[in-house]
Amino acid sequence: YKRIRVHPSLGPIFNGKVEDWDAHLYKLKHFWASVTLSSGTYSGRPMPVHMALKNVEPFHFAQWLELFENTLKDIAPTSEAKDYFMERANRIAQSLSLGMFYRP
Repeated sequence: YKRIRVHPSLGPIFNGKVEDWDAHLYKLKHFWASVTLSSGTYSGRPMPVHMALKNVEPFHFAQWLELFENTLKDIAPTSEAKDYFMERANRIAQSLSLGMFYRP
């Protein structure tokens, strides 16, 4: 999320919404632990939070995924771990994007 904070189009979205980065990162750690390890430590509802963001566009999800993948290339201990996290990140991005923008 350090990369996101300075990204030209994602930075303004996140920095405009997140008031306390330490608290946000704490919440994100629990979110990812729940998504990847089934820890059950996250109990929030990400969809309504994202639906309230009026300055997010569909292309932002591809940008987020690119930053996420670049970070995994730097920190994932194995290619299997990178693939595991990327698969979940892609599913989350698709789900949020569909929830925010799909209007049949």
